[in-house]
Amino acid sequence: MKTLSLKLDDGIFADSEKITSELKIARNRYINEAVKIYNLYNKKRLLKKQLLKESKAVRKDSMEVLAEFERLLDGD
Repeated sequence: MKTLSLKLDDGIFADSEKITSELKIARNRYINEAVKIYNLYNKKRLLKKQLLKESKAVRKDSMEVLAEFERLLDGD
């Protein structure tokens, strides 16, 4: 595990303290879980961005292949 110093806005800290108290979990565990969930969210966002980029890159080739298949089918 890594140790780090963390500065939270007062409101965020107060909310976190209230929630950790009600859930009866350690502040450290709560923050770890929050960062884990946020990392998953951002990984999905980045993957979506990459897939859109790659999809746009192959769109022209895909349309050309589709047109070729249609020509082959029309030729029968």
